[in-house]
Parts: sequence; C-alpha cells; structure tokens
Amino acid sequence: MIALIQRVTHAHVEIDNNLVGQIDKGMMLLLGVEKTDSEETVKKLANKLMKLRIFSDAEGKMNLNIQQFGGAMLIVSQFTLVADTSKGNRPGFSNAAPPEQGKYLYQQFVEYCQQQGVECQTGEFGADMQVSLTNDGPVTFHLQIN
Repeated sequence: MIALIQRVTHAHVEIDNNLVGQIDKGMMLLLGVEKTDSEETVKKLANKLMKLRIFSDAEGKMNLNIQQFGGAMLIVSQFTLVADTSKGNRPGFSNAAPPEQGKYLYQQFVEYCQQQGVECQTGEFGADMQVSLTNDGPVTFHLQIN
C-alpha cells in the first residue's frame, strides 16, 4: 500500500464539477492499493499515519500528529501510485490491486481512520476526479507499507 501525504491548509475533490469532499487544515492523502495488500496492511498504514508527527506545535516544530493537531483527512484513491515505470515509456500497472480488492481495501482504510476519531472526506473510487489543494510548507511524504 502506497500513500502520498501532503500537509494542507485546504483541499477538495470534484467529480463532474460537483464538490464531493473538502477539508481545511489537515492531510491530503493519495492512496494506491497493491495486489499484495490486505486488511493487515490497511491497519499498519493507518496506524503509521495516525502517529506521524507532521504538524507544527506552538514553536513551529513538527511535533503533532493529526489527532493532536485536530486536522482532517481527504483520502483519494490513486492506482497510478503503484505504477511500474522501470522499463519503457508506458507505466505498467501489474502491481495494482484488481478493482474489487482495491475498492474494498480503500473503504476499509477510510473506515479505520474514522474509527480513530479523525474526520475523513473522500473522493469516489474509480472516478475521474479533479483534486485541488494548498500544500502547507510544502510538506509531502511518501509511505509504502508491505
């Protein structure tokens, strides 16, 4: 499972010019699900994100996690994160989870984060989405959990 995380002051996702998810301060998360991922992978990644101290404290140091900061998460599925670009010029997606598995694990990830008390907004799995955000810092991290 791969996550691209950006600390944001604002983020939203639209489908066909309709707003489907929006947050203010928090974490914009693009989530790629690999075919080897499971519910255990979901929990490992979600727990890592809950503890990740990427938000500034009163002294301006990255000492707060999302729960301490009181931020929200915008979680958007993005299978292109699992692309293999090592050969040729066309990305390969053989490592991506099949749609049914990907959707299930994406939904499990969102539910698990919500159960941790974090407000979560989402896009729509498999949809053509337009994502806008204001990266705060900029602060961006790439996490991969196997």
